[in-house]
Amino acid sequence: MNAEPPPAPEPSHPPAPGAAPPAGRRPMVTRAGMAWTATIAALVLLILLIAFIVQNQDAARVRFFGLDGTISLGIALLIAAVGGGALVAVAGAVRIIQLRSRSRRTPTTPGP
Repeated sequence: MNAEPPPAPEPSHPPAPGAAPPAGRRPMVTRAGMAWTATIAALVLLILLIAFIVQNQDAARVRFFGLDGTISLGIALLIAAVGGGALVAVAGAVRIIQLRSRSRRTPTTPGP
């Protein structure tokens, strides 16, 4: 009979900080790691945004509620995008406040 030996038991204690993870295992995801990844992604997006603004320096005529003037196209589009993002953030905040107030008013039934 050709039986394989059982695999070695895994240690029950966590590895020491800074130690390499065992072979075949992925490292644990931490908040600091997620923040670092988000920071890198934000920096890449900012670099792309700066390149966009620099490449779109043509003057664009803008009229808004009686105001009239010229501004670079890249800056005008940036202002429009930030304004749109602000509107979405306000709508999301209103919805969150609405759901929180509704959950406070709704009585909860005790579980069995």
